[in-house]
Amino acid sequence: MRFGMPIGYAGGFKESVDGLRALEDAGLDVVTMPEAYTFDAVSQLGYIAARTSRIGLATSILNVYSRTPALLAMTAAGLDYVSDGRFSLGIGSSGPQVVEGFHGVPFDAPLGRTREIVDICRQAWRREKIEHHGRYFDVPLTQARGGSGLGKALKLINPPVRGSIPLTLAALGPKNVALAAELFESWQPIFFLPELAQEAFGDSLAEGRAKRDPALPDLQVIADSRLFLSTDEEELERARDSARSSLALYIGGMGARGRNFYHQLAGRLGFAEEADRIQDLFLSGAKDEAARAVPDALVNGISLIGTPDHVADRLTAFAAAGVSQLNLSPVSRDNDVRLKHFTELRVIADQVAPALGT
Repeated sequence: MRFGMPIGYAGGFKESVDGLRALEDAGLDVVTMPEAYTFDAVSQLGYIAARTSRIGLATSILNVYSRTPALLAMTAAGLDYVSDGRFSLGIGSSGPQVVEGFHGVPFDAPLGRTREIVDICRQAWRREKIEHHGRYFDVPLTQARGGSGLGKALKLINPPVRGSIPLTLAALGPKNVALAAELFESWQPIFFLPELAQEAFGDSLAEGRAKRDPALPDLQVIADSRLFLSTDEEELERARDSARSSLALYIGGMGARGRNFYHQLAGRLGFAEEADRIQDLFLSGAKDEAARAVPDALVNGISLIGTPDHVADRLTAFAAAGVSQLNLSPVSRDNDVRLKHFTELRVIADQVAPALGT
């Protein structure tokens, strides 16, 4: 199993990057950079590329609305170039509150747009002249779709480092998950609870895999988790509280009522009543109470927060459910503590690997 680590956008970026070299030396496989409505992820990943030498780089995620497909392709090729072939492009739909509220473009047809973006990006990376006349994107723009008639099919000027850059789709809904299994190298869910993953995602994954091009590699599953190792119960409870607050934000506040994809996923995982209560509390302003309403089963199931034995059990469960990479958000903001916990995790992972046949 590979291990990734997100770099947060809420502050302390340079301090976190300072700690990456030690984590890279300790065997961290990937660093991921999210993008919301703050500094862009791309410039920060360029900075990380210059400060590291081996670790993989990935966006997690770029939304499919605020950049044209060709710009997404150029951006990925550029990051792959400055990192000597270490980049993976993670994309996703985001949600209407960000797409319409911050970027001012309609949040429509995420599935159709994503499918067409994949085609255009892969044409660009193969250094073909881009020709795509779909429902959502018309390249080159034809006169029938409002163009001048002067546009011409173009290819990337510089040959990309790789003719195929790995694509990851962050997907939660059934149709989006099926699309990931059909077209993408990797699928990144959130709130991945191994014991319930088949119930929540199994049918959609099977639907997508049935249409998958045999030329594509096996679908990789990248799950998000949180990392904190200790035998001190008070420390662990504080770490769980941190996870509860994050879960309450997503389930309760990331999206309007009725359009919160994280709330819907919590329901598919069997926590529908709890998700409703969390949302009601959060949207009423009772955020602390909303966090306390997050079920222990959800916190403990998706997180690597616990004793070494607990973490070993969760690693085994994630691997058995088909997870090939865990993106671990450290609870601690201290670089030395992060390094300590990751080093301990590597030891535990090596110990459980023989039992999994890996």
